[in-house]
Amino acid sequence: MRKRTIRSGMRLVLAALLLIILTSFYHGGVADLLALSMGAEQRFYNLGIFWAAALGGYGAILTVFGFILPPRQHDAAIRLLPLFLLIVGVMLLFFYLFVASFNGPGREERLRPGETITI
Repeated sequence: MRKRTIRSGMRLVLAALLLIILTSFYHGGVADLLALSMGAEQRFYNLGIFWAAALGGYGAILTVFGFILPPRQHDAAIRLLPLFLLIVGVMLLFFYLFVASFNGPGREERLRPGETITI
């Protein structure tokens, strides 16, 4: 078991989880912060999900190869538990945000150019 390879894979999985949280729940806030148009916000969402899937898939494969490969001497001092607990915490945060999104207020759609509000 190569702990350094496993740690690298777990870091990629953690990055993928954080990217999924950012694009799934906060894409509107990022779009407002960067003053993105509706099309650019959609591209941000699509690219965020794509890169999260790519990073997560590569991280999972790297982690599996780390478990399969024979160990090295310099891997003895590497600790995996803190990173594993961080991944579990981020997964719990994702599920909390997912459940809270059902109970939260509905997001109102943006007005397109030329549309007016009728009161």
